[in-house]
Amino acid sequence: MELRLLSYVVAIAEEGSISGAARRLHLTQPTLSRQLRELERELGTALFTREGRGLAPTAAGAVLARRAATVLAEADAAMADVRLAAQGMSGRLTLTFAGSGINGPLGNALGRIRRELPRVDLRLEESFNDAEMSTGVLEGRYDIAVQRLPMRDARLATQVWWREPLTLFLPVSHPLAHDPEPAPLSILGQIPLVVWPRDVSPRSYDEIIALCHRAEVVPKISAEGRSVQTLLALVAAGFGAAVLADSHRALRRVGVAARPLAGTSTTLHVVWRAADPNPLVERIRATLTELQHQHTA
Repeated sequence: MELRLLSYVVAIAEEGSISGAARRLHLTQPTLSRQLRELERELGTALFTREGRGLAPTAAGAVLARRAATVLAEADAAMADVRLAAQGMSGRLTLTFAGSGINGPLGNALGRIRRELPRVDLRLEESFNDAEMSTGVLEGRYDIAVQRLPMRDARLATQVWWREPLTLFLPVSHPLAHDPEPAPLSILGQIPLVVWPRDVSPRSYDEIIALCHRAEVVPKISAEGRSVQTLLALVAAGFGAAVLADSHRALRRVGVAARPLAGTSTTLHVVWRAADPNPLVERIRATLTELQHQHTA
């Protein structure tokens, strides 16, 4: 049965007359009368009976009118959902992120996305492994990654999103922790380092080693940690210093002091599949870009 016919039944039941329903539907009375007779013939039962100057639904007509109203409402909702999905205003999106992102600008960005796109089923997954995040986007497990060191692959599109300093997190009791000036890179040779295991985050590990090479110092690795919380706990316990994105200051770990590393920075990238047709990916990316522009304006 066509939705058009169901709308006729609902209109007649609500208006109580063919003439009123015809005006509402922008049809002629003969056309609507003919459509009603054909529908009653198809169903094998009368749907309306004359009552005074108007029409009242029969028992069968009342059942059809109630069901029709529900079907029409669902159809309208389905069409609205389709339009919203086409505009990138609804749907499901999985975003993976690095801890340095969520402690910095990404947290505010996700809050805005949640407020402005309430129909989006936004799924979040934290990761400490840059290679795994990029691979997950390629394989379709993630739609977007916000990460520091994306994989180089022609199938991936990347956009620089946010830059911030690298910071040396030191035990608060260490003499080097109390100088208010940014620390020179040579400081990396003056204190043991607490680092990511290379098998957990090879690119982050290599980035720290590259800083040491740039400063022409030999790093002394005293301990490893598989999360930011563990790294900072080891720093507070006196094992050494950790090189992390400056946004990790927001964790305010007791027993830890922070000094920016002079002449360094780290970059957060937005990463997505270059050929992804999902309009929701573009909507989220546009929101992130707008926030970036507001920050740099």
